[in-house]
Amino acid sequence: MRIDASATAITWLPFEALDRIGVIPLELAVAHYDAPPPDVVPDLDELRCQDAFREANELRAWIEVDDAEIIDYGQTGRSLIGDGPDLEAQQVSFPAVEFPAIQPEPEFGDGWVRFTQTVGGRIGWPAPRPVAGRPYVHVGAVSAWTTLELLMRADGTTETRLVAASPFPRHSLYDADGVLVDVFGAVEFELGEGTPWGDERTPAFANAVESELERRLATAILHEGAILVRRRVARGETLVEQGEPGRDLFVLLDGVFHVEIDGDVVAEVGSGAIVGERALLGNGRRTATLRAVRSSRVAVIGADAIGRSDLAQISAQRAPEALK
Repeated sequence: MRIDASATAITWLPFEALDRIGVIPLELAVAHYDAPPPDVVPDLDELRCQDAFREANELRAWIEVDDAEIIDYGQTGRSLIGDGPDLEAQQVSFPAVEFPAIQPEPEFGDGWVRFTQTVGGRIGWPAPRPVAGRPYVHVGAVSAWTTLELLMRADGTTETRLVAASPFPRHSLYDADGVLVDVFGAVEFELGEGTPWGDERTPAFANAVESELERRLATAILHEGAILVRRRVARGETLVEQGEPGRDLFVLLDGVFHVEIDGDVVAEVGSGAIVGERALLGNGRRTATLRAVRSSRVAVIGADAIGRSDLAQISAQRAPEALK
């Protein structure tokens, strides 16, 4: 006899989180808040189409039982990342980035099997963090993740646990019957002690994010087979200069940039931000200077690689005029 079961975690952004981020420069807009998920696990694909959560962890498993003994077992699962809302042209978009799912080998015991799955990514929500000794903030994309555990027994009973998760934002846990078990997580942003994919400050983590950003961007707006040109920007070097002509779009893959307007530093922008298209759609000149705070990497997309209609669509959900 085959027995199937599942465990689900939905990560969502409560209203209280938006209410506590304080004043952000340059009219930077963060993602909208999410309504709390229902008491019974919903259709995740439909919910994702509504952009009603930040990420979801769906673990599915099965066991084959013969004469009260488990003779076979297996698991599947998936990660779903919300794409984020359509923003105004005066707002900054931090694209969601899905990390590879982590599925260790199931643990097998006398009459039971334990399955585990970790999923997560950059959830498209930029968190402002004060810069020590400076009158402005650093803005960078937030990573969120969950680790689910599903224990299945030969007698058909199951146990579902959220064994680990990012401290921010909220995570709703559903058991094998699809019923809400508990809600975890904070409304105040916390960086945490790293992620299952490594510390966010390490090159390995940055490379993983960079690769996924490149893949998503190429799939979304470039022709099949197109190659993104990457550029390293040294500390103190400028990516674009205010007032100069601009013909490129940039994805900030790794690093931090000061945003300077009329010689004054007014903000910092971190990995995940997309800038540059307004110069192409407007008068062709940059309205701010972007200067690397440390060695940084960007993906460069020439204007000829993107159709005008695609460019206008990107502009509807990308950075403010002051960041271009």
